[in-house]
Amino acid sequence: MARVGTALRELRGAQKSAKGVSLYSRFVNRPAGRYLAAVSYALGLTPNQVTLVSAAFSFAAAAAVALAAPSWGLGVAVWAALAVGFAFDSADGQLARLRGGGSAAGEWLDHVVDCAKLTALHSCVLIAFYRFPEEYGTGGAGGDGWLLVPLGFQFASVVTFFGGLLTEKLKPKPAPGSPAAAPSTVRAVALLPVDYGVFCLVFLALGGGGLFRWAYAGLGAVAALFLAAFLVKWFRELSAVPR
Repeated sequence: MARVGTALRELRGAQKSAKGVSLYSRFVNRPAGRYLAAVSYALGLTPNQVTLVSAAFSFAAAAAVALAAPSWGLGVAVWAALAVGFAFDSADGQLARLRGGGSAAGEWLDHVVDCAKLTALHSCVLIAFYRFPEEYGTGGAGGDGWLLVPLGFQFASVVTFFGGLLTEKLKPKPAPGSPAAAPSTVRAVALLPVDYGVFCLVFLALGGGGLFRWAYAGLGAVAALFLAAFLVKWFRELSAVPR
């Protein structure tokens, strides 16, 4: 326990900037990841091992969505597994900083797992809509159109993920020692609809069938709108960068 407490104290002073982070990630996921990183450090785990733990929770939840008939109990289990996986996703980077810095291979693994879990989760929702049409209300006349919703949501999520990642790589890095920009509360609230942790909450409605379908579709529509806004913003920012 003493080692966990020491790790927590060190991690509190080694947090990434909160700029561009939603309220959920800032006040829920990052603190949870901090505790998991401290425990992982005490257990002697490596950042890559923590990344794989995150992947195990996330992919198990996605598989459950595709394979199990929807119910309220399944929804709670899926949400819990996704939330824990997301917290471990925060923990791997914090653990790397605690251990003195990460590696290129570790960062690569982290991003590959992030992209894979997004693709898998939306694919499994598509499978669920196809396998359980009566429960989700995706059968009958016109029901096949609902199968396009997970595809559209997946497209918006993956392009947003890749576009944001590439933008950060191409933008000039701030000069060493320059003060970090203060986080905006308005921006943190505005980003809530496209925060992965908030997205995970929709799976609590799995037992509601049509309720889940409409809530999922609503978040997908919001993701598409944010993608359009992000693409314009990122292109303008990079247009000002000299080649």
